[in-house]
Amino acid sequence: MGESIPARCISVHQALGGGAANVLLLLVAILFFWAKSASLLNRPLPPLPDLEISEETIVKAAGVLQVYANHALSIAREIVIGRNLKLFLQVAFGLWLASYIGSLCNFLTLVYIGVLLSLSVPVLYDKYQHHIDEKLSVTHRIIQTQYRKIDDSLLKKIPLPSSKEKKIQ
Repeated sequence: MGESIPARCISVHQALGGGAANVLLLLVAILFFWAKSASLLNRPLPPLPDLEISEETIVKAAGVLQVYANHALSIAREIVIGRNLKLFLQVAFGLWLASYIGSLCNFLTLVYIGVLLSLSVPVLYDKYQHHIDEKLSVTHRIIQTQYRKIDDSLLKKIPLPSSKEKKIQ
């Protein structure tokens, strides 16, 4: 009888399902019970907007998506057919960086960080624009000198095939 069971502390997150019951599920449940109780008590139904997407909005979104998809395909074509080594290295580095960052945290954390940055960076830039521009110009010059060194010592030594196409006989 010397053993005592420790008091179990349950957080609100765990009490609501610990991730299984998210906000949308809770909202749907509240609206469902509100609608059912409104019909029983002769009260008005919950106000919901008309949840339809117009064809015009879809066409605009498809047009914007088409521009980005065509740009990505032109970059892929330039890498494969144009044999642009510089562009290939930029794309490879970008994909590696995205993979590395993605392995550090999950998607929702990245979205959360993105929202925080998109809300705070413009305000900070507006407040400290002169200092930020000065530091970015110094950083840009340093990166350019390092790139020139790498380009002269490494990239220019890689032989590139001539642009003349071989005649097929």
